[in-house]
Amino acid sequence: MKDLHSFGWYAKRIKPDLPKEAFKPVPARLFGGLAYVCVTVAGLLAISIFDLHIIVNIMISLVIGFSFAGMGFLGHEILHGTVIRNPLARDILGAIAFFPLSTGPKLWRKWHNLTHHRHTQHDEMDPDAWPTLEKLFKKKIFQWIYKLPHPVRATFSFASLAVQFSLHSIKMFTAYIKEFKPKKQPEVWLQAILPWVTWIGLLFVIGFTKWVFAFLIPLLIANLIVMGYISTNHRLNPLTPVNDPLANSLTVTVPKWVDVLHFNFSYHTEHHLFPGMNPKYYPLVKEEIKKRWPERYHEMPLSQALKALWRTPRVYFKNNELADPQYGKVYGSLGNGLDPKNIRFRVKRLHWKK
Repeated sequence: MKDLHSFGWYAKRIKPDLPKEAFKPVPARLFGGLAYVCVTVAGLLAISIFDLHIIVNIMISLVIGFSFAGMGFLGHEILHGTVIRNPLARDILGAIAFFPLSTGPKLWRKWHNLTHHRHTQHDEMDPDAWPTLEKLFKKKIFQWIYKLPHPVRATFSFASLAVQFSLHSIKMFTAYIKEFKPKKQPEVWLQAILPWVTWIGLLFVIGFTKWVFAFLIPLLIANLIVMGYISTNHRLNPLTPVNDPLANSLTVTVPKWVDVLHFNFSYHTEHHLFPGMNPKYYPLVKEEIKKRWPERYHEMPLSQALKALWRTPRVYFKNNELADPQYGKVYGSLGNGLDPKNIRFRVKRLHWKK
């Protein structure tokens, strides 16, 4: 692994060449969120009030699901303070944006802003990092899973993207609720429970069939879209003892119109360098990185990144390799044998002891 530098080391060298406007909040971004809210409400009302053909309901479900995901991306931006700085307004707007994904703003900032961003890809401290081979053999369920053939594991892994964000959010709530001060815990509980009470309450109001189209299918779609990005943010990168975004993060490329709809969420390395920056300026950050450290920077089309995820196991061996104990092989990670241009891996035999 190349010499590592902290995100501050990179930011210090790039920031002087960036416009000052890039670091100012942009409340106008809320208009995009308003559009998603209007589309979502219109879709929910259409499904709830009218007896529509199943194909029409499915099409509306898709639109609601895309809107749920778009609101989640904006919520991520809001809670980083790039849209509005007032703490109360930020939390209220963040809560609305994350309401479809049932994630409270205080939990999100604790889990994502304060922990994941500070300790990205640290094998012990990052709550989103995947396990090492040593941890694998401490849990019987992982031992059982990794006895399955890789194609079976990959199929289940990709299918689980439809529920991963929701399940991980619940896991993070149980992991962090006790770390909040006792006076703050009731608020965190309320933010976690209120969305689920609302969505489950909707089930009793409109009936199960309509609820499936109005909420369940859109939630699965939103999970798929959001996790399609999140699963590629770091899972092809090595674990790193130093929080070096150029080593432990991946920027994926998507069509421009997708970046517009998703608030430039694809620029993930740039986001880890400047999480408080207006994402509109991430392309400028990308240019500056590629001028200075082109050999360190990792980018890949989203479709290729997902293909690489399919082909590799999700367990780390010696931090910078991905291990498959079932077949006794290890694959290189980005910067350590994985070629992002044609998805070739350095593969070798694994020698390990339980």
